[in-house]
Amino acid sequence: MKRQQVQLNPFPPLRYASVAAMLLLSLAGCSSNDDDSTETAAPPPVATASRIDVDVARTTYGVPHVRAKDFRSLGYGLAYAYAQDNVCMFADTVLTVRGERAQFFGGEARAPQRTGDEYGAASGFMDLKNEDSDFFFKGYLDLEQLRANYAAGAPEPRELIEGYVEGYNRYVKAFAGLYPAACNNARWVRPITVDDMMLIMAEKALHATGQVFAKEFVAAGRVAGATVAARSARKFDPAFLLARLDKLNRQGIGSNALAVGKDLSANGRGLLLGNPHYPWTSADRFYQAHLTVPGTYDAMGVIIGGIPAIVIGFNKDIAWSHTVTTAIHFTTFRLSLDASDTSGTTYLVDGAPNKMSSKTVSVDLLQADGSLTKRSKTFWFSRQGAVIVKPEAGMTWTASAAYVLADPNRNNTRMLEQWLGIGKANNVQAIKASLDKTVGLPWVNTLAADRDGNVLFADASVVPHMGAQKFGNGCLLLQAALLFDGSRSSCGWGQDANAPAGIYSPANSPWAIRTDYVGNSNDSYWLNNPKALLIGPAPLGFSPLYGRVNAEQSLRTRIGFRQFEELALTKKIGLPDMQALAFANRLHAAELVLPELLPACTASGDAVLLQACTALAAWDRRVNIDSRGAVLFREYWNSAAAIPNKWAVPFNPADPVNTPNGLAPGAVPAMLAALKNAALKLQGLGIAFDGKLGDYQTETRNGVRIALHGGIGNVDGSYNSLTMRSALTNTGYNGVHWGQSYIQAVSFDDQGPVAQAMLTYGQSTDPKSPYYADQTGVFSRKEWPALPFTEDKIKADPNYQPMTLKSE
Repeated sequence: MKRQQVQLNPFPPLRYASVAAMLLLSLAGCSSNDDDSTETAAPPPVATASRIDVDVARTTYGVPHVRAKDFRSLGYGLAYAYAQDNVCMFADTVLTVRGERAQFFGGEARAPQRTGDEYGAASGFMDLKNEDSDFFFKGYLDLEQLRANYAAGAPEPRELIEGYVEGYNRYVKAFAGLYPAACNNARWVRPITVDDMMLIMAEKALHATGQVFAKEFVAAGRVAGATVAARSARKFDPAFLLARLDKLNRQGIGSNALAVGKDLSANGRGLLLGNPHYPWTSADRFYQAHLTVPGTYDAMGVIIGGIPAIVIGFNKDIAWSHTVTTAIHFTTFRLSLDASDTSGTTYLVDGAPNKMSSKTVSVDLLQADGSLTKRSKTFWFSRQGAVIVKPEAGMTWTASAAYVLADPNRNNTRMLEQWLGIGKANNVQAIKASLDKTVGLPWVNTLAADRDGNVLFADASVVPHMGAQKFGNGCLLLQAALLFDGSRSSCGWGQDANAPAGIYSPANSPWAIRTDYVGNSNDSYWLNNPKALLIGPAPLGFSPLYGRVNAEQSLRTRIGFRQFEELALTKKIGLPDMQALAFANRLHAAELVLPELLPACTASGDAVLLQACTALAAWDRRVNIDSRGAVLFREYWNSAAAIPNKWAVPFNPADPVNTPNGLAPGAVPAMLAALKNAALKLQGLGIAFDGKLGDYQTETRNGVRIALHGGIGNVDGSYNSLTMRSALTNTGYNGVHWGQSYIQAVSFDDQGPVAQAMLTYGQSTDPKSPYYADQTGVFSRKEWPALPFTEDKIKADPNYQPMTLKSE
């Protein structure tokens, strides 16, 4: 096979025809023959180590298959490929975790500040101006502790990180001046260090902990000369915290996963549907890859935000996915302060004084005239965690009390080791053993299936060790805020054997291995199989921090289990069935409400309601592209979902999939009023009641509107979930914010994994890349591309493009 000299960048030769000579000069060590395309030039190495030797082969949709002799070379090849597709987004993320946004974009601005909006905010979990973002990352992350943790950990993560730094820096140097328009010639696209990679991974761990309290942490920072507040404390109001947790766990990031075992599968082997709902426009985008160190590690799926390991995917024996857990991954403590210390930085534990530690950081802020000014703050930490303040909610640092965030993920450096351990497993028991050993997953459940037909559900995430007894012995001061008494050591975190300090061992957390099936759609561990509700050990069960039991489930959870159980009653399940379930696009809210609502609508005699109900009666009660009436129902249900006492049959803990249900007669007037308001809204926008969903739910790529199927998940009970950027306008819901991202269906045969998958937004954030919009169309058409896993299938791919990278 003849290979082109410029295939070091995966884009078609036409795009780079004008700069081909420059590329050849800048990559003078590149050679080409029928079998190899090898670069030899390299930047200074990170450390004395073995020579780099890695093959990177692209297949259809730009998926890189990185095959290396060791983990350092593996990280090198992955970083080079990732930079080819996402150099601007990654450079922007580095800027964020370094705490340097204000230096380049000004302190008051908020992300994104680049040309265009190709990749959105560097972190989708904080709403901070740049100055505050910089203070958060510089003040909250503990780089010295991160270094120490990695040094004390397994060697493979360190080798991956070192190689990743070298590979990324090689790309940045070789293609300077040729980056995508969003960052070409930008001063903030610079080489990175191992420290930067540690910060990149640390940021991912904080999504459900430190970043939830980022504003409050920054607000607690003191400028020089500041003293503790003289005012008295107000009553604590946890409403702000409840709203943020709801946004995190219910409205935004989420997932579906379904693992089917040998009792129900057509071939007696395991099946997995992985369906995470993640951001389309931030550094938490997934990226497809296949990573191999022969004889040691061979996993395919996706990485997230540049982290150099497969986080969701499969190998020859197992397939796994993650869902965001309902567990709470932090607690807060109220400190009693020593009145004799007028600085307010000495706290009492069991009556004994303890001095807080401090950290002073500075940030540079770009001024209108191009100059820089410097601002500094000092942040304070007790042994439980970081001081936080929110005066309007009663969380005030006074002379007598302070509040701290206790965050077990702040120095969690075990994620990379954890995902490598999962990727090496040969059955679900081995996955469970890896979870028990490493305890590295910050905020997700794990669901998996293996070729032997076993399935796993486990919430092995990082959860503070707070047993149920501490919620009832005077330690808990305010349950809604998970606020505990920090003045008593007996109210602190406990300890499990074989687990990092202060958190539960996964051996003592919710888990199940079965041979029928398990599923999760971001509700409690309690319902992972309707036939075997998971309660926990007697007498108190699992810690309340893991989530509620005997509680009503979301409509998305219910439709996921309902449609699977209905199908499993009729046949054994195969891979096409899993794919059909993913995109069945049934809308459970409509299935529950319309049987009673439509007759009431007809009886109302109202002309607008009659027209609306005529459209809804003809609607297929799905959210396919050609579903007519779906827009009307969505606008109706967006308000109707909040109507109280709407169900005729209340929730029954013994039947969580099918209850509550039925429209209560007393709720009918409010339901009809909500429907009429929705109908009038559509009339005002000029949208037909029976308009097709695909005409109004779209993602625009390079000026082309791509029709999308799917609903809004927890709210309306669609398994296929999208959160759009805009409310309905006369042009529709324009652009996806969160939702369907990497969708994989995996089974096994005698030769290995049988995997089909898509990345809905594509591999690249560069609008000029062929991998920018290609898979959005794949998702729109409900296609399932086959993933080549074996070397023979990789080389047989019609778009196979190989490349070899070597150090000098």
